[in-house]
Amino acid sequence: MSEIRQRQAASAKDNGQKKPKSRSQDRSKPDEERGISVIDVIRLLATFIIVTLGISYYMTNGESVLFGYKPWFSRWPVVKQYMTGPVKLTPAELSHYDGNDESLPIYVAVNGHIFDVSANPGMYGPGGGYHFFAGKDATRAFVTGCFKEDLTADMTGVEEMFMPVEDMDEGLTSGEKKVRREREMRHARAQIEKTVARWEGFFRNSQKYFQVGHVVDSELEKDPEFGNRVLCDGAQKQRPKRSEMAEDS
Repeated sequence: MSEIRQRQAASAKDNGQKKPKSRSQDRSKPDEERGISVIDVIRLLATFIIVTLGISYYMTNGESVLFGYKPWFSRWPVVKQYMTGPVKLTPAELSHYDGNDESLPIYVAVNGHIFDVSANPGMYGPGGGYHFFAGKDATRAFVTGCFKEDLTADMTGVEEMFMPVEDMDEGLTSGEKKVRREREMRHARAQIEKTVARWEGFFRNSQKYFQVGHVVDSELEKDPEFGNRVLCDGAQKQRPKRSEMAEDS
């Protein structure tokens, strides 16, 4: 009887113990709690990049995987210029880069900054619609729009283009007129800077053109017209009239 009781007690004890979990169950739990890993994120990003590049390649007919964007290091002329360093040319030296010598690139200068426009010889080369800009710093013409008379960097008197034509008597004192003129002169100079910056940015940010250097040793002082230029007719016609400004206000 005692032996039977011992066996029953041992059996009850065994039944009260929990069964150990299997290794597969222990391994699956951390996987469920882990969520998205770093590797998963990398895979998603890689897939997104590959798909985007493929779409760009398809949409541009195989010409670009960056939707037409060409970073500077992908353009050999820009890389070559970066390696050789900026060029420094006098106005006389710059004049040789007008496209007539096919062994030289075509340069255009704005505000003393020289840009290579050789990628568009049909526009800036001989016979092109804007060939008159080639080999020159024609900052004045970029502002006034007088491409025949103002192919120079001399900006003397350009402020007048943005100054009102005095076509009415407002009864102001000389002091009041002086203060107003100073204010309008500051505005005119700001407009010139804005226009020059816009054209400079056009060449600087272009995918075709790039900056190569600067104009140095300005020879403007040798120009007999330096400091004495008058505003061209085209720019004169663009001047606002005082009477029209009064009506608008």
